[in-house]
Amino acid sequence: MVADDAGRRDGATKAAKTVAVVTGASSGIGMAIARTLGRRGFAVMAHGRRGDRLRALAEDVADLGWIAGDLTEKGACERLIAEAIQRFGHIDCVINSAGRNQTGLVDEIDVDAACEMVRINVECAYRLSYLVLRYFKQRGVGDLIHISSVMGYKVRESGGAYAGTKHALEALCEALRMEFARTSIRVSCVAPGLCRTELHRDQAIHPSISRNIDPLSPTDVADVVTWLIDMPKRINIPKLVMLPQGHVI
Repeated sequence: MVADDAGRRDGATKAAKTVAVVTGASSGIGMAIARTLGRRGFAVMAHGRRGDRLRALAEDVADLGWIAGDLTEKGACERLIAEAIQRFGHIDCVINSAGRNQTGLVDEIDVDAACEMVRINVECAYRLSYLVLRYFKQRGVGDLIHISSVMGYKVRESGGAYAGTKHALEALCEALRMEFARTSIRVSCVAPGLCRTELHRDQAIHPSISRNIDPLSPTDVADVVTWLIDMPKRINIPKLVMLPQGHVI
């Protein structure tokens, strides 16, 4: 088996199975989703920033291709869709889990980092959404699921920048859901509360400690995403908020 930076296998055949594209797959929720779907027999095209982790994930998932890189790079979203179609022949569902978290009060926040967060959380999510939905429209069917956040509905005094990106994503998805409501194309947002991922790795004290919360696990979110995909096509669940018990927000 020979793999390049896209994790392709020489002579790979197009799989006649359900095909999922998963972003943010080199850590946290995205990795859990890619692994869960792969173990259930999906073919998965995974995207993330860390190629070593994606390579290791491919050793654990039977039919997984991958691309390592930054979705904010010009043409990255287009390449991801094209690679998935080239490898597997089609795409059935796209789960966007790529995202960053930048918080802080006015005198504390890194404004440049916050603007980079906006690029991945909003710009890339918008670009991927429109590209994927144009493809699904041609096929007549498909599922687009964004991993949002409870902060898409709530806000904290130091979390306005991050919450703003999630509010934007929620608004986009609601409009897109309405646009495709009379088709077999479904658009959904899954909005977890506190989850044990690397999103808070730069904080001196993890919120689970400072707020005394037993967080969700990435696998909890992956299970919910799988449940959404498994829903009969006549059922669309546009918004699903999931909180760890005890998360008062």
